[in-house]
Amino acid sequence: MPYLVECLKSVEAQTLSADRIEIVAVNDGSTDGTGEYLDAFAERSPIPTRVIHQENSGGPSGPRNVGLAQARGRYVFFLDADDYFGPEALERMVAMGDRNRTDVVLGKVVGVNRGAPQSMWGKSLDRTDVFSSNIKFTLSAQKLFRRELLVRHGMCFDESLKTGEDALFTLEAYLRADGVSVVADYVCYHLVGRDDGVHVTKSGSYTLRFDSARALMKLIEENVPAGSKRDSLMIRPFLITLLPQFGPGFLKQSEKVRRHKFELAKPLMDAYWSTGVARRMKVHERLRLHFVARGREDLLDGLLAFLRDKKTPQVYGGSDGRTYLGYPYFRDRDAGIPDSVYAVTTKEMVSADRIQWPMSGRARLVLGLRRRAGAVLRRTIRRPARSVAVPAVPPAAPPMDEAPKQLAA
Repeated sequence: MPYLVECLKSVEAQTLSADRIEIVAVNDGSTDGTGEYLDAFAERSPIPTRVIHQENSGGPSGPRNVGLAQARGRYVFFLDADDYFGPEALERMVAMGDRNRTDVVLGKVVGVNRGAPQSMWGKSLDRTDVFSSNIKFTLSAQKLFRRELLVRHGMCFDESLKTGEDALFTLEAYLRADGVSVVADYVCYHLVGRDDGVHVTKSGSYTLRFDSARALMKLIEENVPAGSKRDSLMIRPFLITLLPQFGPGFLKQSEKVRRHKFELAKPLMDAYWSTGVARRMKVHERLRLHFVARGREDLLDGLLAFLRDKKTPQVYGGSDGRTYLGYPYFRDRDAGIPDSVYAVTTKEMVSADRIQWPMSGRARLVLGLRRRAGAVLRRTIRRPARSVAVPAVPPAAPPMDEAPKQLAA
C-alpha cells in the first residue's frame, strides 16, 4: 500500500476480458492494510481472485512459488504490487504467445521514477532466443510465461536467494523455452520507483550479490557448453551483478569489506573469467575485472580514482591495426598488464580527435580504426594528413603482451 491500489486497478482495466484472467494474491505478512484491501478487492472484483495470507517469508521467492502452485491459466505473469500494466498489456502478450507458440513473452517495460532496461525494445520480435537478442539483459520476473513450460520442468524460484532469484528463474526459462517473443511497440509494464526509495533488489548485504552471481554463472555453465554462446551469456552476471561491486564506491569501503569482496570474487573469476567474456566488454570494465582476477587491489584503486575523477584516457593506434585506450598502467612494466586488456574489442566509441598515430603502418591503422569504431572514426579518414598530430606512442610492451588464453593468468 498504497501502490497496490494502482496495481490492481491496472489489472481490472485490461482489455483482455475478466473471464480470461485470474488473480492469485499472496499476502506475505504485510502489516500496512494490504491483507484487508485484498480481501475486499476479491469480494467485489469481476476478476476471479484468490487471496492467500501467510507469515512473512523474508523474500519474493516464497510467495511467488505459492502463487505459481495455485495458478491454473495457460500463462503466468508475476506482477509486483508496486508496479502496473498498460491497458492492452495482457491482450497483446497473450496474442503474441498464441500466434507464435512461444513459451515466454516480454512486454516493453518503462521506468516510473527509476531506470528500466532498454536495449531489448528496439523492435518487436515474433520469435527469438537468448543468444540472438538482448533479452539476457532483462531477467526480472515480469514476463509472460507459458505455465506448461514451468510445470514440465518443475521450475520454481530459489528460496535460498534473497536477491537475484528472478534472474535465475527467467534465464532458465529462456534456455528451456521453445522460442521467446518480444512486444516492443507498446508499453506493457510500468516499473515503479517507490517514493521512499525502498526496493527489495537494492536492500541487503553485498554478499547477496555474490550469491546471485554465483548461482547464475553455475546455471549457465550447466546448461550451455563452453564456447561463444556461453561467453555471450556469462557477460550478464559479470557486468550487471559482479562489476558494480568494484565501482568507485569501493574506494570508500573499509579494508575488511574490500578484502572480503576480493575473497568472494576469486572463485568466480578463477572458474568463469576468460578471454571470450572479457573481449565483449568495454576497456574500463574489462580492466577492473582483470585487476580483481589478479588480486591487484592496488591497481584497482588507481583505476577507480581515474574513473571517479571522470578523466579521459588517451587513445592510441597501434601498428598492428588495433586501438588501445590509455587507462592507468598501460604499458607500465611494473604493473605487467597485457596490451590486449586495453584493446578496443567492442562497439565502444572513441574520439578521433584524441588518437595518437604511430609513425609507421598508418594506412593499415586507419582501416583498422574504421572497422572498429564506427561513424566517429570514419570521419577521421577524410581529414587531411597535416591535421593529425603524430606524437610518440608509448614504448612497446614486453613479450608477455601476447593475449593469454585466460586474461586472469
